[in-house]
Amino acid sequence: MNSLKKKPIQIYIEPRQDNILEVISKNRGVSKAAIIRESLEKFLKELPVEKDPALRIIGLGSSGKTDISEKHDKYLARYAVSKKK
Repeated sequence: MNSLKKKPIQIYIEPRQDNILEVISKNRGVSKAAIIRESLEKFLKELPVEKDPALRIIGLGSSGKTDISEKHDKYLARYAVSKKK
């Protein structure tokens, strides 16, 4: 994760979890936050595809067009230009 912007978030963890994080952090020479981000990323990548919340948007709308997947950039650009007027 090489994002320049990270969103702060506060979580509460168990003392045992904190102790383990501390040991891993010192052994690896990275912050606890980096370990938590890495763990979260691994968890998200292992989610079954059908449980991915982003997939819930598929099929929500109907444009009547049959080439959206091939020409989505063209349609989005046209929409963006129309909103600027």
